[in-house]
Amino acid sequence: MTSKKIGFVGLGTMGFPMAVNLKKAGFEVIGYDAYKGVYEKAIAAGITMVETLKEVAEQADEAIISMVRDYAQNVDIIFGENAILSAQPKNKTIIVMSTLDPDTMNQLGKKVEEESDLRLISAAVSGGASGAQAGTLSIMTSGSEDIVKSFQPYFDAIGSNTFYYGEEPGNSQVAKLVNNMILGINMNALAEGLKLGKHYNLPQEEVLNLLQVSTGDSWVVRNWSDISEWTADTALAVLLKDLKAAYNEGLKHNVTLPFNALSSTQLFDSMGKEKPKAK
Repeated sequence: MTSKKIGFVGLGTMGFPMAVNLKKAGFEVIGYDAYKGVYEKAIAAGITMVETLKEVAEQADEAIISMVRDYAQNVDIIFGENAILSAQPKNKTIIVMSTLDPDTMNQLGKKVEEESDLRLISAAVSGGASGAQAGTLSIMTSGSEDIVKSFQPYFDAIGSNTFYYGEEPGNSQVAKLVNNMILGINMNALAEGLKLGKHYNLPQEEVLNLLQVSTGDSWVVRNWSDISEWTADTALAVLLKDLKAAYNEGLKHNVTLPFNALSSTQLFDSMGKEKPKAK
């Protein structure tokens, strides 16, 4: 039996190791990226790289993963010139693993449904580049439950845990915002606690040791050595974007999120980091 061919668009920091893990799991990965500099590395990893999105759509058996940056890029790779729809694919599914806000993801799902013979499911991921490399991502899915379940082997290849949040494509994005909102609040809480301890000259390592075996424990506590190195132009900037997105969702739907509001304004101060310069 020949291995299934899965399309993969967007072989960046997250996408490349995810595609590699699909290949390691026995799938043939048909890859495409606008940046041709990644092609040599991808081919060396056993990924079949093609020159056009049309070829991705033609060669993929049932699914194409999109790991591009935003709504505009997703629209471009699906509806643009020589894009996925130029192959007139039928009975194939776009798995959008990009992070979009919930309403935008629902909008994309509606556009795909109304203007093509494709189907769309959303599968937001959490775990960062290290989780992508280790194949231990948390995958938050939404869309047709039958389709999501049938694609479980793909999700198993790139993650440790898959969760399902209902038919609306945007629901998976809400789940990701919830996770990152709680992460941001926890980071602010720990940073404030350590600040008080520092005022009294408590050894920070010993405070962290206490928290790990007490009721103040959290993922943030256990990973503080890494988190404290996050910088304004990398992980902190991404987290701040999600905190603001969660805050805006709360405003839009009249859901009060006071701790999130505080966290989104205090994150850099709490972490003792310079705010990113306005561009």
